[in-house]
Amino acid sequence: MAGKLENKAYAAPINAISHWIWGDDAARHDKADLRHTLVGYGIHHASATFWAIIYEHATKSRPVGNAVQLYADAAVISALACFVDYHLTPHRLRPGYEMRLSRMSLLVVYAAFALGLARQKLSRQPAGVNRA
Repeated sequence: MAGKLENKAYAAPINAISHWIWGDDAARHDKADLRHTLVGYGIHHASATFWAIIYEHATKSRPVGNAVQLYADAAVISALACFVDYHLTPHRLRPGYEMRLSRMSLLVVYAAFALGLARQKLSRQPAGVNRA
């Protein structure tokens, strides 16, 4: 959605991720296509899965029903992912979103990622457990 708002193109931020393969020119592609969008999505999905596995491992011993702690843990993992992505990773392997999205949109992206991490874990808890 941020791609549409900021670039008038939904696929623009996803295409930018494919700069891993195609170089920074990938960030200039707005329309969805196999070369940029599919590759960008694949890279993004693999990265998100990597961080989700870290979150799952870090929270495996959390008590059932401790939603506040699970959200806090998710925020820490998402912040760590952002730090690694933009401070420890060389330019060529950065996510690419930053070439098409504002800092505020990046904040929303990482916040949404944190919420998604916690919500999926909470959704697997037994019925009747507080999922606040």
